[in-house]
Amino acid sequence: MKTENKSVILFDGVCNLCNASVNFVLKNDTKRHFVFASLQSDVAKQLLLHHKLKKNDNILDSIVLINNDTLHKKSTAALLIAKKLRFPYSFLMVFLIIPPFIRDFIYAIIAKNRYSWFGKKATCRIPTKAEKERFLE
Repeated sequence: MKTENKSVILFDGVCNLCNASVNFVLKNDTKRHFVFASLQSDVAKQLLLHHKLKKNDNILDSIVLINNDTLHKKSTAALLIAKKLRFPYSFLMVFLIIPPFIRDFIYAIIAKNRYSWFGKKATCRIPTKAEKERFLE
């Protein structure tokens, strides 16, 4: 799939919270702004290297948004994703006024505990046949 005019969301494919978030975005991205790839995938590795990041840069504990060749992580990525979702979720972007160090502190607490609070899968999420065109391989 071509990613022209699309924003790419990289997510932890074994995290239940992350997979639930992807399902939420799929449901509420009515204009189909986003395509997805697991952070564990080869596509993600290539995209992260392009942006000069490596897996060991603690990127697996973050959602990543690549929009117009700009990489966003953590709370900024989440809020910029929300901005493109249907109302009322797009309204969450107002939280961008909160300084990133405060937002990312809260984000880090959730990220650190996501497996114990929400669980973890043994393997990465496999898209359904209907979703396949929205996922990069």
